[in-house]
Amino acid sequence: MSTWPAGYRLVELAEVDSTNEEARRRAAAGEPGPLWIAAARQTKGRGRRGREWVAPPGNLSATLLLRPGRTAADCAQLSFVAALAAADMLARQLPAITLKWPNDVLASGKKIAGILLETETAADGTAAWLAIGIGVNLKAFPAETDLPATAVAAEPGAAAPSPQDALLDLADAFAKWYEAWREVGFQPIRDGWLARAHGLGQRIRVRLAREEVTGVFRDIDDAGALVLGLPGGVTRNISAGEVFF
Repeated sequence: MSTWPAGYRLVELAEVDSTNEEARRRAAAGEPGPLWIAAARQTKGRGRRGREWVAPPGNLSATLLLRPGRTAADCAQLSFVAALAAADMLARQLPAITLKWPNDVLASGKKIAGILLETETAADGTAAWLAIGIGVNLKAFPAETDLPATAVAAEPGAAAPSPQDALLDLADAFAKWYEAWREVGFQPIRDGWLARAHGLGQRIRVRLAREEVTGVFRDIDDAGALVLGLPGGVTRNISAGEVFF
């Protein structure tokens, strides 16, 4: 049974433009974190690459504000921590939870949760603050999405938890993975993520800023970059891109 993690606080809002924007405002005002910010409704929720994130009523929209005291590059690894936490939470209701590089959570091969990290880098190169936004489709999902989508309630035999119960499970799981990352480093996170990796060993297409490349999804490296196998036994490490199966 999940328990709320010690040292983490929670603010619950009826409505906000974006939980990540609220985290940004609170960080600027001196909020030390760790603080979870949850909202019943977002009016301007967003996902990666500036896309709109639509969260129908009954879904989970939350952001964790942290000050990890690490470089922005190190903090990027926390997208994998968040994905593992969301997977652990969803696995309580659904059997087939997998993770799509770099930061999507899938149920039966369809997107059920997304993660957005935003930060501000201090003069010394560390992250002044980090906002980890997590949106989970519990009750419903938007009709028009870039990828096939689903929700807990849409999966056969599954009952969607309340956003409050889902956040409790998420926060509990995140705190455990985050502690492992802080104490040991990325290796246990990498191992846990690869155990749930969607498409590992399969041919994939990766859309980059100026090109698309096709190869076999071999691995992720010790920084979280995707390792793509190319013809001739060559591999290419990709730190940012969008994967298609």
